[in-house]
Amino acid sequence: MKKREKLAIVRQHYPNAVSTIDAVNKTILFVEDVLDLEPGQVMLADSLCSDDVNSIQYPARASEFLGPFKLGGLDGFPFVGLTGMAAFSSHVPDEGAVFIYYGPHIGISKDGNLGKIHRIGQYKSSDCCGAAKAGLQKLIDHAIVDGHINDLDYQMSTLEQILLQQGDRILDAPIPLKEATEVIYEAIDKRIRELLAQTKFKCRYIILTGAILINGDSDMGSFTSTKHAELIDVATGESKNLMFVLEDRV
Repeated sequence: MKKREKLAIVRQHYPNAVSTIDAVNKTILFVEDVLDLEPGQVMLADSLCSDDVNSIQYPARASEFLGPFKLGGLDGFPFVGLTGMAAFSSHVPDEGAVFIYYGPHIGISKDGNLGKIHRIGQYKSSDCCGAAKAGLQKLIDHAIVDGHINDLDYQMSTLEQILLQQGDRILDAPIPLKEATEVIYEAIDKRIRELLAQTKFKCRYIILTGAILINGDSDMGSFTSTKHAELIDVATGESKNLMFVLEDRV
C-alpha cells in the first residue's frame, strides 16, 4: 500500500494527518535549522498510551533525541504528575530543549474501521485504544459512578471520570469513540499545561506538540493529527505557534 493510499484512509477522519515519520523528520529539521541545536541536545518526553503498538509504530529516528521520558499511562493521560515532570525537567541539557509530544491514540484499519487495528501476528483485529473503548462502553451502559476511583484500576477509573464529565457531548456525537478521543485529548492538554506551569526548566526552549496519534494496521504504520504546536522561550516566556512546521506541503 502506497503512502498516499494510507493517508487517504486516515484523512477521512483526520484531514490534517501526516505520517508520524514525516512529523518527526520535520521536527528534527526545525530543531537543527531554526533552533540551531542537535537532536542530542533535546530531551523527548511523550505522554502517550502505554499500548505497545505506540512503541512499535513510533519512528526510529525519534531515538536521535534523548529519552524518551514516559509521562503517560492509559490513553496518554500524564499520570506521572508533578513528581514525574520535575524529574524530567532535571534531565534536560542546560543549553538544549525539551520536546513534549502528547495526546491520546486511536486506530484506523485499512478498511477505514475506526477504533480497530490489525496487530502483528494476530488473525483478528483488536481494539485501539482499548481503554477508551472500554470507558465509552461503560458510559453507554451508565456504569460509571461519579467520583468513584478504584485503587486497583486507578488509571482506568480516571479516564472514566473524564468521559463521564462530557457524557452527553460524547453520546450525542455522530461517532462517539472519536468524540471520546477528543475529550481525552482536551483533558491531557489541560493537565500538561498545569504541570508545565508548576515545573521549572533550566534549558533554552520547550517544544510542545499536542496531537491525536493514529495507529494503522501492522503494515500501515502510524500517523499524527496535530492539534497544537508551540515553541516557548524559557528565559523570556515568549511563545510562538509552530503549526506551520508540521503542515503537509506535499
